[in-house]
Amino acid sequence: MLRNLFSKRKESFLPSTTDIHSHLLPGIDDGVQTIEESVDVITFLSTLGFKKLITTPHVMNDYYKNTPEIIRSKLNEVKEAIHKEGLEVEIEAAAEYYLDEHFYEQIIKGNELLTFGDNYILFETSFTVEPLLLKEVVFKLTSNGYRPVFAHPERYRYLHENTKLLNELIDQQLIFQLNLLSLEGYYSKPVQKMALQLLKRNAIHFVGSDCHNMKHAIAFKNALHHKNMEYLESIKLYNSTL
Repeated sequence: MLRNLFSKRKESFLPSTTDIHSHLLPGIDDGVQTIEESVDVITFLSTLGFKKLITTPHVMNDYYKNTPEIIRSKLNEVKEAIHKEGLEVEIEAAAEYYLDEHFYEQIIKGNELLTFGDNYILFETSFTVEPLLLKEVVFKLTSNGYRPVFAHPERYRYLHENTKLLNELIDQQLIFQLNLLSLEGYYSKPVQKMALQLLKRNAIHFVGSDCHNMKHAIAFKNALHHKNMEYLESIKLYNSTL
């Protein structure tokens, strides 16, 4: 009880009014499943102060075979729905690409990949196993003019165990995106510890909600009151450029 008391701030702190990581297009990944749920979650996020949401459905060959066409179609459905509700929030769509051989092949073939802002492309990996193609994919993306953004690096167990690799990625100035829920220990204490370490090393460039549903949205609201949010007050995040 006392620990919870001392971990909270009196006022909430939203680091940016632009969110770059969420799963708000209905029925195409493990995020919201209906258009009604999508509208409800977007409405809730807008009450927290968000003005722009860049939603990023999973693209994972074995599970979520989302194409740019599928994603754009769902985005249009959501735009129409929030317009009817009179919500004053802008929504765009990119993707969260899972780093596997299929993603690598798309890069090599020059297939269309969804980006946001200044050609930023969000990608993730297995949470437990270091992908053999990690450095090669980052190199290929950069060579092709993309700016790769590594989603929630604080959550990858293999980076907790491989400090050498983590240091190499930081030294290479790979763009890191932090999940804000990590700061309040939502995922685990080790993830929270890693999140704070990365912030103290000035290794975080973007932050995101990674909101999948109303449960996440409510947890996110509570996280904005956590004392660890103070670490973001002095950081110039790339979110502000979007």
